[in-house]
Amino acid sequence: MDLEKADKWLERAIVGLVIGAVSFGALAMGAVRLQDFAVVQALVVLAVVLWLVRLWVNRGHRLQWVPASWAVLAFVVYAIVRCMMADVEYVARNELMRILVYAAAFFVVLNNLHRQRATRLALLALLILGALISAYAVYQFITDSEWVWHFPKPRQYIGRGSGTFICPNHLAGFLEMLLPIALAIVLVSREGALVRVGYAYLALVILAGIGVSVSRGGWLACGISLALMSGFLIRYREYRKRALAALLVVCVAVVVFVWKSPHPQRRFGLMWVAGQLEHAGSRPFLWKPAWRMWKDHPWFGVGPAHFDVRFPAYRTKEMQSRPLWVHNDYLNALVDWGVVGTAIIGAFLVGVGLGVARTWRYVGRGGNDLGGKGSDRAARVLGISTGMIAILVHSIVDFNMQIPSNALLAIVLIANLTSHMRFATDRYWVPIMSWRRLIVMVAGLALIVYLGGSVGRRYSEGVLLTRAAAAQTSVDALRLLRQAYQKERNNPETVAQIGEIIRLQSWEGAPQWRELAEIAMEWFKLGMKLNPFDAYCYLRYGMCLDWLGKHDEATEYFDRALKVDPVSYYTTLMRGWHELQKGDYASAKKWLEKSIEINDWNNELAYLYLDKVNQRLGTANPSPKP
Repeated sequence: MDLEKADKWLERAIVGLVIGAVSFGALAMGAVRLQDFAVVQALVVLAVVLWLVRLWVNRGHRLQWVPASWAVLAFVVYAIVRCMMADVEYVARNELMRILVYAAAFFVVLNNLHRQRATRLALLALLILGALISAYAVYQFITDSEWVWHFPKPRQYIGRGSGTFICPNHLAGFLEMLLPIALAIVLVSREGALVRVGYAYLALVILAGIGVSVSRGGWLACGISLALMSGFLIRYREYRKRALAALLVVCVAVVVFVWKSPHPQRRFGLMWVAGQLEHAGSRPFLWKPAWRMWKDHPWFGVGPAHFDVRFPAYRTKEMQSRPLWVHNDYLNALVDWGVVGTAIIGAFLVGVGLGVARTWRYVGRGGNDLGGKGSDRAARVLGISTGMIAILVHSIVDFNMQIPSNALLAIVLIANLTSHMRFATDRYWVPIMSWRRLIVMVAGLALIVYLGGSVGRRYSEGVLLTRAAAAQTSVDALRLLRQAYQKERNNPETVAQIGEIIRLQSWEGAPQWRELAEIAMEWFKLGMKLNPFDAYCYLRYGMCLDWLGKHDEATEYFDRALKVDPVSYYTTLMRGWHELQKGDYASAKKWLEKSIEINDWNNELAYLYLDKVNQRLGTANPSPKP
């Protein structure tokens, strides 16, 4: 067997699997659903398997270990420890799996994407992917499409291109990392004129995709990053005119687009209108409670992906919906991981930045003309670095790093960027001796067993939950949710949904209504245990007690719901409903009025119950206030 040939094929397969993972994630709406990320997870695990095989096939294979590698390793260890200490195990475990996938992808790319041809093809594949998604986004924009594939697009995003993503901002985040790579190849590389024309077309299509996303953060990030790249290239005589011409083309395209299209005009106009989703002040409504949350847990944070879990206790009157993330990746990291975790992430970024600065002296050759004939390596380093600046800027006002496809693309590009340090020095090449090979093998096998062993279960759980959400009857939904529970018993949302369906069956007057209410209460009790910070299970448990006539016992659970979510219009509404069931109309009136004070525009039930209470107070003696 030709071992050298086998080594080449293994390298190609590894790179293909990683690029396939990024591509699938982007095409699958960012891989935010469980089943979609499970596919990404499986592809990365297969890449790790082939890398371990390659280590045995090629005994001369060396390990590249750059300074940023220590930060990645440290964060993985920290994440494992924090996951073990987390309040909601299911949420923390899912976040840990994402981190392990990203870390695996980083080391796989760092140690396998070295050949010039493989690197060129990998980046070309990503650029073509970006162009295809952009073309789809342009189609959505022109036709005012209400669909992403066969999924309905949220109403607030209609009129904006989102490509294969649900949110247009995440499309912009994905594309802004790719656009500078195409432009750098056009401006700096040694490719022939015809090839560079092809890259120029790719750049224009990707630019159009960013444009039709009408993402203010994406536009700002692209503007800053491309201005920095142009300013950098202006220093070099041969590229001065090219850089200025490219920047002029981008500026003219933006001006014409804004002038001719009503959508960006409307969106930017609403930035200054209070109460609108597009209002520029909407982000601080999330940042303020996030900051308070971090101040209460400064060193280690609230836990992996726990911002959304702990948010109800810090909710403000202005933010009544479920936020999911902070809409600022830096503050999100600080809240979830604390100063310790954020410092590790900062060390990683600093290590990457210092490595790029050192690498540029060699790939850029340091001359006034950047090497005279251009440099493919310089083009890659410049393009990827600029793309990373763009996503770092965009992360100030959005949560792109919480979207798996975008985070994975950033990790893959950073890994390829740092791998260029091999051109600056040999000090980061580590010969794989027997004991080092053993460590790599043990770590790799542990990763394969942990991640690979959960792929099927996570995929099945995701599919079942998706089917349950689309079920036409409560019977079908309950059956699918029970199946999902068998796959994953620690998901508090699945447990709560099962309890709610059974509660509704009881309230609809089923013959065994009392038994069904008690069964529902058992599910809600389990939900409280799995996630003690969710008011929903406390409320529903109390409602079941009211349904069974145990009003005094129910009060405790409504109080507990208010303790974990005190500024929620719905929690206060249901407390008023509870007082109404007790016949304490004066207390019910107080709570219902408080609910309306919190949310007076989308609170029909509170108005309905308040009318009923006022009618009762007009004909009956109100109970004394507690």
